[in-house]
Amino acid sequence: MNFKHLRYFWTVAKAGGVVRAGEQLHTTPQTLSGQIRLLEEWLGHDLFRKRGRGLELTSEGRVALGYAEQIFALGDELEQSVRLARNQARPLEFRVGVADSVAKSVAYHLLEPALGLDLARPVHMVCQEGKFPELIAQLSLNRLDLVLADEPVSKKIGVKAFNHQLGVSGMSFLCAPSLRQELSGSFPESLQGAPMLIQGPMSSVRQQLDHWFNKHQLRPRVVGEFDDSALMNAFGREGRGVFTSPTVLDTETTAQYGVEVIGRSTELVEEFFAISVERRITHPCVAAITRSAKADLFGKSAG
Repeated sequence: MNFKHLRYFWTVAKAGGVVRAGEQLHTTPQTLSGQIRLLEEWLGHDLFRKRGRGLELTSEGRVALGYAEQIFALGDELEQSVRLARNQARPLEFRVGVADSVAKSVAYHLLEPALGLDLARPVHMVCQEGKFPELIAQLSLNRLDLVLADEPVSKKIGVKAFNHQLGVSGMSFLCAPSLRQELSGSFPESLQGAPMLIQGPMSSVRQQLDHWFNKHQLRPRVVGEFDDSALMNAFGREGRGVFTSPTVLDTETTAQYGVEVIGRSTELVEEFFAISVERRITHPCVAAITRSAKADLFGKSAG
């Protein structure tokens, strides 16, 4: 393989077209197109297809881009490693995937201890967010050291991975002070007919929440569904509806968004897992995360 052709392909894919890529590489679009065509002939597949005035990757192109990303990342790592001064230690790379259903605040609290380790060499954390199945696939290929998720990996998917439970939290119901004044009755009856902001259907909490509403014969008025908890909280801050958040984050959530807790439920729980290919944790960053989660974040909640 001619890696110069691969570099041209990678640049075009990142730039979204040959014109922009040509400007970055200081070459003509015609030259780029010709070089990419040679790469396509060598691989036996088209890597791009035309879409309007631009280009989009084919399925084979997406696969090629994934490998190109790794190849050039390794090249950069090689260059940095070789150029290190003799008295400098090579950073310990920690590649972690965070399921997009995990609240950003929870992810931060879980990951932060990894950067505070007192090791002989510094930690370089590479954090990737995505859908849970895609992250597990990356983990199985050893492209990630760890996946943080709010659900365990199932044995049915055929991936050899191990679930390390970090902790469990009940759920709190919160809203802006202006909205709380409009709610009548005590919790949870105050949710009857109240505007509600809820998680998207793929969230681990969503099914529990639907069941909880039915159990308590509550019919809130759902005004929004969100995959991103931070966006849901932002709408809640503006008084658009009542929303839920892990109880372990109550102090942080109320301070950050200026909202109030109107009730809590231990029937609704959110579990958090560190998923790795190791049955016994040996990576120092993973060990720090699991230790801190159990002793501090969820340990304080349990107490």
